Amino acid sequence: MAVFQWSGKTSRGIIESGEMTAGTKEEVIAFLGRKKIVPTIITEKPKKASLFSLRGEKKVKDKDIVVFTRQFSTMINAGLPLVQALEILSTQVENKTFGKIIAQVKTDVESGLTYADALKKHPKVFSELYVNMVAAGETGGVLDTILNRLAAYIEKSMKLKRQVKGAMVYPVVVTTIAVLVIAIIMIFVVPTFAKMFTQLGGILPLPTRIVIGMSNFIAGIGGLMVFGVLVAIIVAIIQFRRTEKGKKITDTILLKLPIFGTLLNKVAVAKFTRTLGTLVSSGVPILDGLEITAKTSGNKVIEYAVMEVRKAVVAGKTLADPIAKAAIFPPMVTHMIAVGESTGALDSMLSKIADFYDEEVDAAVANLTAMMEPILMVFLGGAVGFIVIAMYLPIFKLITLIK
Repeated sequence: MAVFQWSGKTSRGIIESGEMTAGTKEEVIAFLGRKKIVPTIITEKPKKASLFSLRGEKKVKDKDIVVFTRQFSTMINAGLPLVQALEILSTQVENKTFGKIIAQVKTDVESGLTYADALKKHPKVFSELYVNMVAAGETGGVLDTILNRLAAYIEKSMKLKRQVKGAMVYPVVVTTIAVLVIAIIMIFVVPTFAKMFTQLGGILPLPTRIVIGMSNFIAGIGGLMVFGVLVAIIVAIIQFRRTEKGKKITDTILLKLPIFGTLLNKVAVAKFTRTLGTLVSSGVPILDGLEITAKTSGNKVIEYAVMEVRKAVVAGKTLADPIAKAAIFPPMVTHMIAVGESTGALDSMLSKIADFYDEEVDAAVANLTAMMEPILMVFLGGAVGFIVIAMYLPIFKLITLIK
């Protein structure tokens, strides 16, 4: 988004000027056209380099959007005009960056845009799903109800994210600590023993020679080489994932992983059914709903599968038939969607599937944590124990010889 300065003539020949935040000049021209102003000059205002901009504006979090959505819904339900509600919320939100965005939305609504069109100008804050649901709410005259559904949807999505992060963070943290502990022992402790053993002379036991050799490798140039290779691999994977093909390949691999793949699959199914169910129940057409669900899936394999489903629906097939052909969705999901379509209760059936898979994700995260904890503890204890025994074997041998 950028700030554009404009100047133009009205139908009466009066020259007017002003500023407007928009994504492109075309949006400014369209806005002026609705006000019956013929633009003569449109220039992008240069951004000022301030300390605030250097530090970066505070990110708008999902929690901020949930609170705003619920408060806005309450105000609309109470009969407050749209502009007045936006004015109040723009001044009372804790996140100042979000406050500025709400103020800009209010200005755009005052200038004649619909609330959905005003939100559409801020894609980094308000997703396509959010905008489309708001548009459906405005059209159907049930904006307050739609906003409550949106808030509930975002809250459940936040819970799902926390569960996945919880499942991933624990093993990563424990593994990192284990690697650091072993690295410190190998770099600082083992060389002290090695020096002592050199002074004593004699042939060291095989485990001791292995540990000292690894210590010399890690403490020397070999450790730097390994670290450099690991960093290069991580950077290469990140760059590869930024391409369309790379993201699809890596997402396919992630879904096929022995333990995490099952969890990610359940998360994907829960997100798909929750998103599509929320959109359908809010009055968004099924084809638009499928397109939005595909774009917000966060997984290229799921995205392609959903877009294939959409093509089949366009061709006149039911939703259940193409979903059954997509191997990514379990048979239970297909059968329940088929029942929902036949009974005319697709939205509620999708919500039930999402609730079921939310519970499945809970159970999978609990099982994963319970399984990973002893494995990681055994790994750390075994590695440290092997190093300690290897370092004390020569000492025990020396004591035996002295006796």
